[in-house]
Amino acid sequence: MGGGRHQAPGMPVEKPKNFKKTFKRLLGYLSPWKNRLLFVAAAAILSTLFNVISPKLLGDATSSIFESFTSNRGIDFEFISQILLTLLLLYFLSSIFAYVQQYIMAGISQRTVAKLRQEVNEKLSRMPLRYFDQHSHGDLLSRAVNDIDNINNSLQQALTQVINSVISIIGIIIMMIFISPLLTLVVFVTIPLSLAVARFITKFSQKHFVRQQEELGHINGHIEEMFTGHRVVKAYGHEEKAIEAFDTINDRLYQSSWRAQFLSGLMMPLMGFVGNLGFIIVSISGGLLVLNGSIRVGDVQAFIQYTQQISQPLAQVAGIANMIQVAIASAERVFLLLDEEEEEKEIPSTIHVKALKGRVTFDHVQFGYKKDEPIIQNVSLEVEEGQTVAIVGPTGAGKTTLVNLLMRFYEINSGAIKIDGVSLTEMSREQVRSLYAMVLQDTWLFGGTIRENIGYGNKAATADEIEEAAKHAYADDFIRTLPEGYETVLGEDATNLSQGQRQLLTIARALLAKPKILLLDEATSSVDTRTEMKIQKAMTKLLEGRTSFVIAHRLSTIKDADLILVMKDGDIIEKGNHKELLALNGFYTELYQSQFSESDTAS
Repeated sequence: MGGGRHQAPGMPVEKPKNFKKTFKRLLGYLSPWKNRLLFVAAAAILSTLFNVISPKLLGDATSSIFESFTSNRGIDFEFISQILLTLLLLYFLSSIFAYVQQYIMAGISQRTVAKLRQEVNEKLSRMPLRYFDQHSHGDLLSRAVNDIDNINNSLQQALTQVINSVISIIGIIIMMIFISPLLTLVVFVTIPLSLAVARFITKFSQKHFVRQQEELGHINGHIEEMFTGHRVVKAYGHEEKAIEAFDTINDRLYQSSWRAQFLSGLMMPLMGFVGNLGFIIVSISGGLLVLNGSIRVGDVQAFIQYTQQISQPLAQVAGIANMIQVAIASAERVFLLLDEEEEEKEIPSTIHVKALKGRVTFDHVQFGYKKDEPIIQNVSLEVEEGQTVAIVGPTGAGKTTLVNLLMRFYEINSGAIKIDGVSLTEMSREQVRSLYAMVLQDTWLFGGTIRENIGYGNKAATADEIEEAAKHAYADDFIRTLPEGYETVLGEDATNLSQGQRQLLTIARALLAKPKILLLDEATSSVDTRTEMKIQKAMTKLLEGRTSFVIAHRLSTIKDADLILVMKDGDIIEKGNHKELLALNGFYTELYQSQFSESDTAS
C-alpha cells in the first residue's frame, strides 16, 4: 500500500471526470516553485539538446574518415580529436543537467506531496463522524496513501519526461530535415504504422486487463475472508472447500493475466519490427543517396541513429499520457476529500467547563442520520449528578446513537441536551468532549509503551497516577508480569496482549482522565467473568460522585445501576432500577429472561 499503483502497458486507467479543472488545481500546488520549475525546464532542454546534437557530430567524424580514404589523403586527426573532445564535453554537460533537473524536481515533488498529505491529514481531523460512517476505511486510506503516491510518481517523472520527450522529438525532427528531407519523409511513413500497431494491441488487451483486476479483487477478498475466519473454517472442516474455491479463482486470474500480459508483451516486439522496417528502408535509401552524391555517409549514420532515438520519446509520450491521467484521476479523488463539508469551526465559550458537575438532561431529543428517517424519536430524560445510567435494548434500538449525541459526534435534529442546564450547543465540541471519557467495545491502542497508552487519557498525569489507574482497573498485576512492565512496547495492533488485557488498559486510560461523565459501550464484553466482577467492584468505588452511562447486553453487569433505560426503536419504553423493571413484567423482563433462568428471575 505504501507504493504507487503501477499501470501495465495497455492497461485502462480510471479517467478523471473533469480533467481540465483538476489539472489546473494541481498546477496550483506547483506555483510556489515556478522559478525552480523554469530552471528544471531549462536544464531538461539543454540536457536533451546536447544528446540530439551528438549523432550529427559523430556523422561528421565518420564522413571525414570516409572522405580521407576515398580521396587518398590522410585522416584529419585534429578534426577528429576536436569532435571527440566536443562529444565528451556534450555528454558530460548532458549528464550534469540531467542530474540537476532530477535533483530539483525530486525536491519540488516531495514538498508538493508533503503539503497534500498535510492537508489531507488535517482535513480528516476536521471531518464529522458522519463522514467516516459513510466511507470505508479502505477508501480513505487509498486516497491518503495510494492516490497521493500516484501524484508523487507523476510529478517526479512525468514533468521532466514530458519536457525531455517533446524537446527530443522536436530536435530530432529538425536535425533529420536538416540532413535529408527525403529520408525524413521515409521515417514518418513508419511512425503512423507503429501507432496503429499499438492501438490494435491495446484494443484486444484492455478487456483482459479489466478481467485481471476483477479476478485480483476476488482472490484478495477470498484470501482475506479465509484468513480472517480461519478458525471457523478449521472448526467446520471446510479447508478443502476453501482451497477448491481459491484454486478456481486463481485459475481464472491466471488465464486473464496470461492473456493480458501476452498481448501487451507483443506491443514492443511488433513496434520494434516496424521500427526495423524503417531502419532497413533508411539504410537502403541512404546508401543509394550516398552513391549518387546527394548525401554524405556520415549523415546517413547520423540519420540511422536519429531513427532509433525517435522511437523512445514517442513511446515515452504514450506512457506519460497514461501516467498523467492516473495522476489527475488520483488528484480528483484527493480534491473531492479536501472539498468535503467540515464541522463548523467553533470558538470556545466563556462557560467555565470545569465547574460543571454532571447533571444531564435530554429535552425532547429527536435525531436521525437521515432527517426523514428518525432513529431517536422523542427522548426526555433527567440524570442526576453521580448516577449510573444503564442503557439496554435490542440491536438497532439507538443505544450507541444516544451516547454519540452526548459526545456531539452528531448534531440533534430537534430538542436539547444539557449538562447542569447548559446546552451542549452553547459549548464548543472540544469543551463538551473534555467532560467525558469513553471506553468502547473495540479497543484502540497505539504503537508505544503501556505507560504511554494509559497516559493518553491525561497528558499531565504522573507515573504514580498512571500506575494507580492501572491498579483500579485491575491491569497492574498483569502489567508487572511483562518483561518490561509499564515500559513494554506494544505493537500497533497490540498482539502481545489478550483482548481482555487490552480492554483493561483502555479502562485504566479512561479512569486516569478523571472525567465528569463516563461513557461505557460494552466495556466489559471482552473480559472473562472473574475480571468483569473485579472491574465492577472498582467502578462502584471510582464512579462515586461521577455520572456514567453504560451500554450493555449482559444484564448481569447493570443490576446495581441507579437507572436503567430500556430502548426500542429509538425511544425509551421503560425506565427504572432493576427491581422496578422486573416488577413491570414488560420488555426488560423479556430481555432478562432470555439471558437467565426462571430461578434467577424470581430472585
